[in-house]
Amino acid sequence: MSFEQLIISYGYPAIFFGTFFEGETVLILAGFLAYRGYLTFPWVIIWAFLGTLAGDQLYFFLGRWKGAGFIDSKPRWKSKTDRVFNLFHKHQTILIVGFRFIYGIRSVTPFIIGASGISPLRFAILNFSGAALWAVAIGLLGYFVGQAAEHLMAEIKRYEVWILIGIVGLGSLTWLTSWLLSRRGTPGRPSA
Repeated sequence: MSFEQLIISYGYPAIFFGTFFEGETVLILAGFLAYRGYLTFPWVIIWAFLGTLAGDQLYFFLGRWKGAGFIDSKPRWKSKTDRVFNLFHKHQTILIVGFRFIYGIRSVTPFIIGASGISPLRFAILNFSGAALWAVAIGLLGYFVGQAAEHLMAEIKRYEVWILIGIVGLGSLTWLTSWLLSRRGTPGRPSA
């Protein structure tokens, strides 16, 4: 199976699952691939929207079901939890719509909002808006990265695999650094 066939066959489900769990890197890469013609841009946005919406709805209901006890059982979340609660009390609507854009708190925010007791309907409406805004904005970012890269390199076809490897590598390095820093601050773990 060629690289192009692999992306066409598994690209949209990969976008869904990648954005279900977090997904900025996945969506930027998908936007880039849409620009290159491997994927269809509107479908990239739709699959990213569905993935992030479904994931955050699930996390919201888990937070609602498990409550503050679940959140308290996660010591690595402590600093993020305090930050989210402060933002939630000051700017509830803005936080629900925009938490996907705030680095460092994105993954814990739906759990915390779910545990806060906010109406599921209110969260769903605001989450729908935020998911749509995020999917379009980050998808366009990836698309324009592809456009900018093409303007910078007249023969991008020769370098597209390296660009994809670089984007994946940069995303992986960012995730790994974040993960290592969070592990380093975990109580009961020796610091490196």
